[in-house]
Amino acid sequence: MKISLQKLHPQAVIPTFGSEQAAGADLYALLDEPATIQPGETLLIKTGVAMAIPDGYVGLIFARSGLASKRGLAPANKVGVIDSDYRGELMVALHNHSAQPQTVEPKERIAQLAILPYLHPTFEVAESLDETKRGDGGFGSTGTK
Repeated sequence: MKISLQKLHPQAVIPTFGSEQAAGADLYALLDEPATIQPGETLLIKTGVAMAIPDGYVGLIFARSGLASKRGLAPANKVGVIDSDYRGELMVALHNHSAQPQTVEPKERIAQLAILPYLHPTFEVAESLDETKRGDGGFGSTGTK
């Protein structure tokens, strides 16, 4: 699959895959200088790239595992959704979950983007739903072990 990508700024870094089998491509911070995110704060960070995600696919922006587990930095909305009809700049609302200020450097890898197919169902109102063993058991209803 090929994705058309536009560099909106000369310093923008094209997303890269960290390994041959990586599912997500790293997104890079487009910053003129280092930016510090205080504990509990969120900073909207530009990437300087826009792309044309094909119809029937969605771009999902996830945390980079090392950045989240070691420094407490992850997307504020947990998973960013890039619809196939969006043509604007990709941005990451990076939130500092740690107790310490965290500095993001220019061209630092800040999140990862996965491109996945999706279904676009039609929702129908029904009088009842089919029965299952679980039924309407919600949070924690299936146990912890």
